[in-house]
Amino acid sequence: MPAVLYIVALANFAAALTSRALDPVLPHVAADFGVSISAAAGFAAVFAFTYAIIQPVLGAIADLFGKSRLIIVCLGLLGLANILGALSTSFAMLFASRILAGIGSGGIFPIALGLTSDLVAPDKRQIGISRVLAGAMAGNLLGASLSGLIGDFFGWRGVLALLGLLAIVASLAVMLGFRGTALARRPANTDLAVISQGYRTIFANPNTRVCFSAVFIEGCCVFGLFPFVAAFLFDLGVVRLSIGGLVIAGFAIGGLFYTASVSRLLPRFGVAGMMIGGALVMALQLAIIGFGPPWPAQFASFLFMGWGFYMIHGCLQVFASELSVEARATALSLHSFFFFMGQTVGPIAYGFGIAQAGKTVTLLTSAAVIAALGMACAGLLRQTGPADASDSASDSGPSPMAPELTE
Repeated sequence: MPAVLYIVALANFAAALTSRALDPVLPHVAADFGVSISAAAGFAAVFAFTYAIIQPVLGAIADLFGKSRLIIVCLGLLGLANILGALSTSFAMLFASRILAGIGSGGIFPIALGLTSDLVAPDKRQIGISRVLAGAMAGNLLGASLSGLIGDFFGWRGVLALLGLLAIVASLAVMLGFRGTALARRPANTDLAVISQGYRTIFANPNTRVCFSAVFIEGCCVFGLFPFVAAFLFDLGVVRLSIGGLVIAGFAIGGLFYTASVSRLLPRFGVAGMMIGGALVMALQLAIIGFGPPWPAQFASFLFMGWGFYMIHGCLQVFASELSVEARATALSLHSFFFFMGQTVGPIAYGFGIAQAGKTVTLLTSAAVIAALGMACAGLLRQTGPADASDSASDSGPSPMAPELTE
């Protein structure tokens, strides 16, 4: 594996830390600015919405001007946004800083997956992608637990200040790591016709509509729940922010269990079985959480939910990476666009559902939707080569994903 791949994993780690940074400390943010928990939960929505809407632009920029260049700039912007958030003197200022953070974070993870495909030969690419994903999962894990722990001692401002400094350090690491490499020296492409051709190739693929719709629903039903976890625990009398962070961190631990078990699960159950099984595992955990068990049981549910989530999401990610060869960064950015649009709608939908029908009914409804999603994906998605595969066969070789898509 190229040494710079570990630097790409570091970039993912820094970005993932920020994505769930405020969830465990939302009650304190709300108290400091005199707003409701529902209003404070809007930070998750605005971060996800900004992350989502910027994806079509950032993916195209990465394909044209260079993936490593874009990651460097976006990490710097993410660090600056977090530091500005820590210095916020008003709710509006903090809100604006989360918009900037969404833009910065949006140019890191999906672009990093495309960059990994450039760095690693086809026969080793799946291993390379798993290492980059491990960086993101570790960031998700610590982003929840670490922010809760830091929040107990230094408050939510300390959380944002520390994460801002880390993002800037990661930006410098990527800059130094790629200095002098062929990717850094590659001239920018100014032919804008490449962008429209890439979009045509992606949306001509029959898997596109199913794949992007599925990740939208995932984002809504699963990640839309996260901003309310601390409030649910408060209702049970659990007021320590570190406990809320630990419960949410269970999701990332489940993701790490997935990475350790996928090589054994996939040959046994196949892609369809993985998607159905993962959806059913998630649905069961959502139902359990809806009845408000003690926090250790909720931690266990989030752990199993993370494991089930990556069982189906990992399959969807493979399909998304094969929608186009020439415009892979664009395809993966669009994948993130729909995923984070779901995360934008999710907190709003959960807030409305909880207010109108109650927590239990809302989570049971979400569980039913997720179970149906797994069945639909297993029945509709098919292995279909991208239209531009033949144009780049000599450069890309056989798809490294193909063996994993064989049932």
